[in-house]
Amino acid sequence: MLTYLLVAVGGALGSVARFWFSGVIGQQIGETFPWGTLIVNVTGSFVIGFFSTLTGPDGRWLAQSNARIFFMVGICGGYTTFSSFSLQTLNLMREGDWLKAGANSVASLVLCLVAVWLGHILAMSINSTKGH
Repeated sequence: MLTYLLVAVGGALGSVARFWFSGVIGQQIGETFPWGTLIVNVTGSFVIGFFSTLTGPDGRWLAQSNARIFFMVGICGGYTTFSSFSLQTLNLMREGDWLKAGANSVASLVLCLVAVWLGHILAMSINSTKGH
């Protein structure tokens, strides 16, 4: 039961962070393209790649299973927004804006994969200094 509570609390925190950050991005850049969702997905991918590598069995900081679940499933799960991405992309397609829909799909996939990889690489470099 504790695990579900950790996921729920983490998810609430991640959702609030997503709502706030996406809104800030939308206000700063504009909302004709889903920049807020894209940037949230990229930063979320980076953070989960970094955290999972840094706190895993071979990581510099071993985290308990509940801490990893709270952060990766709860916070990161609430923060990243692939359901919003899907709906926004569908809406762009329904509006006939195929270029923006395609750009959002390709940018989300490529940038999120690069971000999760960079997070992993950064954490691996931190892990390699373990004990020093």
